[in-house]
Amino acid sequence: MVDLSVQLAPRNKRGLKLANPVMAASGTFGYGDEMSAICNIKRIGAIICKATTLKPRSGNAQPRIAETPDGLLNAIGLQNPGIDALVRDKAPMWAGWHVPVIVNIAAESIDEYAELARRLDNIPGVSGLEVNISCPNVSSGCIEFGANPASAASVTQAVRETTSLPVIVKLTPNTNNIVELACAVAEAGADAVSLINTLKGMSIDIKKRRPLLANTSGGLSGPAIKPVALYMVYQVSAAVKVPVIGGGGIMTAQDALEFIMAGASAVEVGTATFINPTATTEIIDGLESYSLENNLSCLDSIVGIAHKN
Repeated sequence: MVDLSVQLAPRNKRGLKLANPVMAASGTFGYGDEMSAICNIKRIGAIICKATTLKPRSGNAQPRIAETPDGLLNAIGLQNPGIDALVRDKAPMWAGWHVPVIVNIAAESIDEYAELARRLDNIPGVSGLEVNISCPNVSSGCIEFGANPASAASVTQAVRETTSLPVIVKLTPNTNNIVELACAVAEAGADAVSLINTLKGMSIDIKKRRPLLANTSGGLSGPAIKPVALYMVYQVSAAVKVPVIGGGGIMTAQDALEFIMAGASAVEVGTATFINPTATTEIIDGLESYSLENNLSCLDSIVGIAHKN
C-alpha cells in the first residue's frame, strides 16, 4: 500500500491534508461539478476553483484564447459570478464532498483581498484559499501586487490576519526574483506557495495584421513553460520552509514526478485537462505505479530528492 497523502498547511491549526498530491488548477476545472460526469473528482487531491472576486466580472472581450506550439494563450480576465454567488450556489455543494475545495481569490486592492478572505473564513465547503497575485490578464490588481516582494507580503499579511483558513499564495514567473518573492510571502504568513502562474505572451494574426487576442497579450501555459516552472520550483523549494505546490506544463505522471523531485509537495494540473479531461486521475494512477515499482511506502520520501543527488 502506497501513502500518497500530503499535508499542505502543517503550521496551520486547521491543516490541509490531501489524499494525494494532484490538484486541479484554478481556471481549468470550473467549480468541480462541471467535470464530475467525465472525471472521478472524488479521487483528486484537491480542487482549486475558478478565481473569485468581490463583484461579478464578465471578463475580457473575445477572442481570448489562442493555441500555440506546445501551449495555450489565455486572456479570460477573471470572468466569474462574484463571491455572493459562490457562497450561495457552490459552497453548499462542496460541503458534501470529501475532496477539499480551495477558493482562488483575486482583487484590485489589499482591502478587497482581506474582505474576500474574511467572508470565506467560516463557510462550510471551503477548505483553503489560494491568493491570486499573479494573473497577467487584468488591467489592475493581481500581478501588480505579485511582482514586488513588499506588496506581495502586504497582501499575504492582510489575508493571514483576516482568516484562519490555510493560505496558499500563487506566484508569478513574471518577476526578476521569484525566490525573494516566495520568501517574502512565506514570512508574511503564507502556509504554502504555488508556482508558477502563466508567462506573459502574445500571438499575431498575420491576415488581420494585429494581435490575435483582443487583450493583446495573454498568459502562456502548457508544456512550453514546463522547464521554466520546474527550475523555479527547484529554486524556491530550497529557500522556503513552507510546502511548495508546483505547476506549469504538467501533462503526465512523469512530469509530476519531476516537480516532486525538484521539491514540490503537490502539483497543480491545468492545461492538460483541456486536452484530456481525465489527466488528473491518470497522473494519480501513474504516481501509484511509480511508487510500487520503486518500493516507495510514501511519496514524501522523494520530495526534493533532486537537491540531494
